[in-house]
Amino acid sequence: MRGGNKPAWPAGRDKTKKEFDEMMLEVRRVTRVTTWGRRMSFRATVLVGNRKWKIWLGVSKWPDVSIAVQKASREAYKNMFDVPLTKAFTVPYPTVTKYKSCFVKLIPAAGGTGLKAWSSIRSVLELAGYENVLSKMVGSNNKLNNAMATIMALCNYKHADHFAKMCNERKNVRSEEDSEEIQKKERPEETKKPEEKKEPKFEKKIINNKTIEVEVVAPVVKAAPVAKPVVKKVPVKK
Repeated sequence: MRGGNKPAWPAGRDKTKKEFDEMMLEVRRVTRVTTWGRRMSFRATVLVGNRKWKIWLGVSKWPDVSIAVQKASREAYKNMFDVPLTKAFTVPYPTVTKYKSCFVKLIPAAGGTGLKAWSSIRSVLELAGYENVLSKMVGSNNKLNNAMATIMALCNYKHADHFAKMCNERKNVRSEEDSEEIQKKERPEETKKPEEKKEPKFEKKIINNKTIEVEVVAPVVKAAPVAKPVVKKVPVKK
């Protein structure tokens, strides 16, 4: 045949799937005022994540939109961060984070709940791999600030390694206390000084013209009787 067998895929295209997914969150036109006038450029905000546990956000400015998007994605790949993901695909515990004027609250949810989020918070949680999360957004509707607040909240979570170290430290402290108690029990008891016995005192008394030695006993002091309260009977009027 003329031309031979053609490849199924063109040479310039890679058929392997990408590990990370990219999402363009926002492209906005911004201007900078200088002595020579106004300079217009575009600010691109790109989210990058693998839908498992890695996520980050990239922001860049450039007069050309395509170059701004490329720079933003490159910045996001450089600053990738691992977020904690539980077996139920939710956050470990509730948290509240403030970024500028935005407040973002993330609450763990049971399996099958879904993502109860909107705006840029939902896109961040989806690319991070979360499936069951409750969220609350207060303060501002700015997509960039809300996305950064969500990422800051995920970054502030303590990973399982942190709690494992805490448990190990507690176990070590308990083992040290137990070893000290065992050592105290195994130590021989210190020799105690014998208590000095008080010799009894005797007095001579003459009974029936005979001298007899009688032991002196300390008198027992009896407590004074407690006076009973006097109760007055009040006549009842019929």
